[in-house]
Amino acid sequence: MSSQPINLLHEDLFALEWELGYHKDAGLSPDTWMPAAVPGAVQLDVMKAENYKQPYWYGDNCKQFDWMEDYFFTYRTAFKKPDLEADQRLFFHSKGIDYSYEIYFNGIFLYAHEGMFSYVDLDLTDRLQELNELKVLILPVPKIGGVEFVPGTDTYRQNARESAKPAVGYGWDWHPRLVTRGIWDDTCLLVKNRSHLKNVSISYTLNDTFTYADISVVIEGLAIAGSSYTWRLEDKWGRTHLERRGELTADEKTISATLENPELWWPEGYGEPVLYRSELTLFGTDNESIDGRSSKLGFRKVSMVMNEGEWDKPTVFPTSRNRAPACLEINGRSIFAKGTNWVHPEIFPGLITTEIYRKHIELAKGAHFNLLRVWGGGITNKEAFFDLCDELGLLVWQEFPLACNNYPDKQSYLYVLEKEATSIINRIKQHACLAIWSGGNELFNAWGGMTEQSLALRLLNSLCYQLDSQTPFIFTSPLYGMGHGSYLFFDSKTGQEVLQWMPASDKTAYTEFGVPGLANLDVLKSFIPEDELFPPKRGTAWELHHAFGAWRHDSWLELPFLKAYFGEISSLESLVDFSQLTQAEGLKFIYEEARRQRPYCSMALNWCFQEPWPTAANNSLINWPDTLKPAYYEVANACRPVLASLRARKFVWHEGEQFKAELFILNDTYQAVEPKQVKVFLNADGQDMHLTSWDFLGSEGFKNAVGPLLEVNLPAMQNARFRIRVEVLGEVELSSEYVFLFKARDAPHTGYFRD
Repeated sequence: MSSQPINLLHEDLFALEWELGYHKDAGLSPDTWMPAAVPGAVQLDVMKAENYKQPYWYGDNCKQFDWMEDYFFTYRTAFKKPDLEADQRLFFHSKGIDYSYEIYFNGIFLYAHEGMFSYVDLDLTDRLQELNELKVLILPVPKIGGVEFVPGTDTYRQNARESAKPAVGYGWDWHPRLVTRGIWDDTCLLVKNRSHLKNVSISYTLNDTFTYADISVVIEGLAIAGSSYTWRLEDKWGRTHLERRGELTADEKTISATLENPELWWPEGYGEPVLYRSELTLFGTDNESIDGRSSKLGFRKVSMVMNEGEWDKPTVFPTSRNRAPACLEINGRSIFAKGTNWVHPEIFPGLITTEIYRKHIELAKGAHFNLLRVWGGGITNKEAFFDLCDELGLLVWQEFPLACNNYPDKQSYLYVLEKEATSIINRIKQHACLAIWSGGNELFNAWGGMTEQSLALRLLNSLCYQLDSQTPFIFTSPLYGMGHGSYLFFDSKTGQEVLQWMPASDKTAYTEFGVPGLANLDVLKSFIPEDELFPPKRGTAWELHHAFGAWRHDSWLELPFLKAYFGEISSLESLVDFSQLTQAEGLKFIYEEARRQRPYCSMALNWCFQEPWPTAANNSLINWPDTLKPAYYEVANACRPVLASLRARKFVWHEGEQFKAELFILNDTYQAVEPKQVKVFLNADGQDMHLTSWDFLGSEGFKNAVGPLLEVNLPAMQNARFRIRVEVLGEVELSSEYVFLFKARDAPHTGYFRD
């Protein structure tokens, strides 16, 4: 893999104080200036300075920003000429400016760029004056002529189809129409030595038995010929395993080394995410250190292989291609990828901090996830995201910023995409967590309209091969064999519950699926005005925050479904309870069912993990900013490495009906499971009734075991809910519990209660 700097050594950093103004035309100057927070967003600065209604996420306050899309915004800062030594240079450095912009220094144009994921590093030294002014002009939001935002339609996201701007900002079924702009990542002045490093990239090849790694370190710098270097590779204890010293005769140098018996990096659930430390120090002619680069390095091999049994499927002529490989193999071992779709945790990416990343990634690890799919409609995350995934052992499926659009073969678009994709690849390819490159989200379907022949996808495939050939690449998600959807507990179009359609499916991977659930009660009360809280209605904050018309008709609240299952709903508390129950039980079922379909199925990723602003109803496991829904806990239980599992094929049962379910022991680890005694109980009206026992004889590692079929006639019950508990005696950490609805004998069967 390749390594870019995690931290910059031997450079002095100067923070800047910024102001912001807006104007209708590019040639004009702002009439007034206001303080600007960097990193941040233009919307937030204007909101604060001009006393907009706050917070922006309450009610319909986000609409206050609509007018800004067609305006220019200018950042400016002033600074005195710093005292530079003869061999020092002053650089303007930024890790992220959103989206199209021009940079001026002391009235002179320096640089222009389209795209928010490329770093800026500009030498200002030769244009320095005693008092200096730096300006960043942010251009209006990219749009397609004639494509306007129409609520309840998908036309809005087409505005992103000719740019590398993340499509989500134009509006999504869980994201308002709010297109961010501004300086969104770390930005400062840097003092560097005239002779300095530009990049230190590290790549390696592991042999087939993982007993050694051939390492290549490429040093690139400016005016570094004549300098010397020391490179060290240390383990987590600070012990040096490799060291190289030498002289530089040119501005580029390649160092080769071999590491014997490297400790391997493993994802969550399969071993430790072992990281080494690479450090290169550059020395001047006087033997004093003048620059350096430090990074973390994890040794692992990632492959994407055919799912077990796919090549063995019988062929009937005429034939076509087999399903695409979807099984991740890490260090020669197949894994079951349990995870989620990651959407950035704040609408304004400038607000995302290392602490926010850490909290969310630790929650993902706490749910026993080992893979995060970074969805192509959102941002490419800041460096801290990947550092933390390296540290905590979460694999990353990274998509490029393409989603649900037919991105054109136009050279102007491909030029921007190539620059942005190159920056993204070179920045991320160093990380041990990186498992998959993907061209984008849902591009090979009717609303995408792209194919393998689309030039944008051919370009991305080519760039990934040239710059990071050892990481798997797929054109889009889903590919043939993978599945997206469904996103409902009960789908009126098919007349099926999730407990019915999922066992009938045979996908190699479930890379998106969901069940909607209302936000927690206190969360709802925090952003919906009190007089709109109950009952939920269209035309209120409920609709703006995605309870109605977000996906299909009543999505994501699904009020007709809830009334059919639970009857008339008399309070907000009951509504939240019913909605969150079906979300928790539905998602738990999908994760366990995907695992029951192993080894042919190799992956389960729900839509989605978190949300970037408060939604009234959504498929997420976490309410914004970081409040856990009940579904989070049930999903975490469903993703335990080893557990007892039950498959019942419907949610609503009637008195006297024969309850049927199958029993399993699921094991995603490579450790054998010892023999155990399993008992199954029905809990109704506070009483336990023993249903059956299973003397489980044990199983090999990475194998599931099938138990007996459970059949019992349901007795009369007072409570509308009953529970089935699958208890592993003496090992509560392996036991599981499931909730079902009960209807008395004379209760009417509706269309929602099909067998």
